[in-house]
Order: sequence, then structure tokens, then C-alpha cells
Amino acid sequence: MANVLAVIWDFDKTLVNGYMQDPIFEKYQVDPLQFWNEVNALPKKYKDEQNVKVNPDTIYLNHFIHCAENGTFPGLNNAVLRESGKDLKFYPGVPEIFEATRAAIEEKPEYQKYDIKVEHYIVSTGMREVILGSIIADKVNGVWGCELIEKEDPNNPGQTIIGELGYTIDNTSKTRAIFEINKGKGVDVNVKLAHELRRVPFENMIYIADGPSDIPAFALVHHNGGSTFAIYPPGHEKEFAQVEQLREDGRIDMFAEADYSIGKPAYMWIVNKLREYAERICKAEKDKMPVEKLPQHIR
Repeated sequence: MANVLAVIWDFDKTLVNGYMQDPIFEKYQVDPLQFWNEVNALPKKYKDEQNVKVNPDTIYLNHFIHCAENGTFPGLNNAVLRESGKDLKFYPGVPEIFEATRAAIEEKPEYQKYDIKVEHYIVSTGMREVILGSIIADKVNGVWGCELIEKEDPNNPGQTIIGELGYTIDNTSKTRAIFEINKGKGVDVNVKLAHELRRVPFENMIYIADGPSDIPAFALVHHNGGSTFAIYPPGHEKEFAQVEQLREDGRIDMFAEADYSIGKPAYMWIVNKLREYAERICKAEKDKMPVEKLPQHIR
């Protein structure tokens, strides 16, 4: 079985310069600030009007559905979501970093000897279809995100729009996705599994995200021996202060500006950490090998 090193990425403001919904707002000429202000007001609205508590991480999906129904986003379906992924603006060094990190490990003969491989995963509270439509879709080994069910468009019979929530993932349930990566595809996340049988040990993981909303995921990886890394947009003092606070609080190991180009601090830290993991695995594999006993003279 391969010795797998996993780099697990948040998406919005971690790989993408902004939010994945920005191309949708541009397509339909909707003011994103107004949209998000409406979303941010919904938890209080539903609590006041119906005494219903909603999940602030995923309530935006309901608003997208409502806007598809009322004609604000006419014809918005999964195909449109996927198409919008082509217009995402990624930070420098993306998608090149995915292949570069694999090559840094997998092309070294010593690491090949022990079948050490690098895998990349996206775990996002955003829309999975948008990610799957982007330039990184074929560069990663798996994508977790929110999924939407279509229904017939009441305004255009025969056409579909997003109409129901399918699968949702919030900042806390991201930890479930990380456990799925840890145990391996097809293994029930609730099944008790011995450490040596888990496909990707936590100590072989790096989790990368942009801020305080990812504390549950940071904590899970960090407390189980993995590494955590935060990103902030170049020149943004507020975001810099946020990730510095995460470092002071022991949530993350390091942070850097969001530039993954070869030679930049983010790239160098990630590659250095992967090599550190690979060296540890090599040592452990060598220690497993039986020591040949040399023949001795009979006295």
C-alpha cells in the first residue's frame, strides 16, 4: 500500500482570490455586496419570524435557490454552476502547485522506493459543481462541497433550476470529510479503524485555509499530529492580523501570503513539510527491515 501524503485545501480565499460565486453574480449582473448582506440577515430574520435556528454557514444555498425561483438568477442549474467555474480567478501558482508538489516528492528515487505519493483534496463549504468546472478539477484527488438538486423551472417549463439542498458541508462538518480522507474511500466514517489500517494518517496531512472559520478543521489535523497552514491576501492587514492570531493561539504552524509560485514562502513551506514527512516515512520503513546477522567464528 502506498504511503500517502495528503494536502487538504479550503477553497474560497485560499485558492481563489475572492469567492467562487463571483462569476455567477457577474453573469446575472447582481450586486454581490447586496446579496451577501441579504444572506447575513437571514439567521435573525428566521429566528425573529419563526423562532427557527438556521446554519449560518449554509443558509446562502437557500438564498441561491430562492433567487433562481424568483428570476434573479434565471436558469441557474448545475450546468450553469459548473460552467461558471471556468471564470474563477486563482491566486498565483495555482494550479501549478499541485503538480509541482507531487513532482518534488514522487520523482525522488529514495521516496519512490517506499511508494510515497502526494494527493490533493478540496474540502469547501462552497458549491461542488463550481469547483468541478474550474481548472483545478483534474488536478486534485477528491472534492467535498455542497450539492444541489434540480427541479423544473416554473418560469420555463422543460428547463431546470436548482431547487433543493442535496449535500451540505459547513465549517464543522469539514472534519467529517477529513476523517473520510483519513480512513479511505468506501470506509464508513463512523467505523472504528485501527491506526495502521487508515489510508492517510493524520500525521501525513497538511490542512490549508484562510481564517478563523476553519478552526474545527485546523484543530482536528493539528491535534492529531498533522500540520496546519494559513493564507492571507497580499497587502490585507486585517486578514494578516487574523492568521497571526491563529498562530499565536496555536491553531496553525505557519502562514504566508497567498502566492503559491515556486520560490515563494507558501510553496517552500508546503514542499519542505512534505519532504519532512517523506523523510520520516523512509526512516520508519528502514527501521522495519530485519538486520542481517553476520556469521560468527565458532570458538
